[in-house]
Amino acid sequence: MSRLPILLAATSALALAACETPVDETAAEAPLVAEAETATSEVIETVNDAVGTAETAETDMVDTLATDDHAEMVAADKLAAVLAAQPDDVQARYDQRNPAETLAFFGIEPGMTVAEGLPGGGWYTKILLGYVGEEGKVIGAHYPDPIWAKFQPDNDEWQAERIEATANWPNTAAEWAVEGAASIGSYTMTAAPEDLKETVDAVLFIRALHNLHRFNADTGWFDDTLAETFALLKPGGVVGVVQHRAPEANADAWAAGNAGYLKQSRVIEAFEAAGFVLDGSSEINANPADTPTEEDVVWRLSPSTATTEEGTPEREAIEAIGESDRMTLLFRKPV
Repeated sequence: MSRLPILLAATSALALAACETPVDETAAEAPLVAEAETATSEVIETVNDAVGTAETAETDMVDTLATDDHAEMVAADKLAAVLAAQPDDVQARYDQRNPAETLAFFGIEPGMTVAEGLPGGGWYTKILLGYVGEEGKVIGAHYPDPIWAKFQPDNDEWQAERIEATANWPNTAAEWAVEGAASIGSYTMTAAPEDLKETVDAVLFIRALHNLHRFNADTGWFDDTLAETFALLKPGGVVGVVQHRAPEANADAWAAGNAGYLKQSRVIEAFEAAGFVLDGSSEINANPADTPTEEDVVWRLSPSTATTEEGTPEREAIEAIGESDRMTLLFRKPV
């Protein structure tokens, strides 16, 4: 119980008693009254100090929140400007790929070090380079070189071209000449350099996991990439996943990556097994119109439309679906 009510009551009682006490007894009571008054003053002073401290803490908290809100507004404005500067063919896919909402959900901010899995021609990379900005860094995370032989085992020339493109990717990215661009880095999955460990704020796998998973039984590339990603991230760092989503009712064998789709449950299971915590999920990139059967592949849809001919009713039906139904998951490396 607080001493203040007791001391105040004691002070009041002593004051009343002093009024009723004969003059010759007042002198004897005076030290008690003075002591109570002193203690009361000390308690009041302590309370005032505590109130002052609380008010200061509240002011500091308000200032911090205001600063955070301002930083978020600045980041949002910068991202909007970067998105508005992209070519028309890139912007045409915003309603299907939702880059502003996706990057916001993943918590990507200017100044971060961000690794992007399978950056390729740079649809997302060019956005990231401008948005992360000169104080940040964008690192291309490329498929292991031997993966290309899995796609075209009899085409040595094509394999060599892909391997060369991976090696030359930093130069290619620099040639995009993005205004105010972040610095550029590069590594091959499962072979990242030691000096990258615990230096990365975020790793993004945007439509990039299915090919790793489809060959995992023979190579372990999917599992090894997740373990490597965990090692590269700073404590508290995040992984953002956007992946073609297989219906949970479809067969696991069909949903292993060969058709481009993975089950959301499988992705969550794999990341949690690698030490990550699921920090959130979103339907930002969902498309209920995409309901693939086990006879379908994701490349039947836009932008590939690989299984139908232009100008046919089949193509029109496919284009009406739009792009694939996609899971959007946020994982975090524990602190």
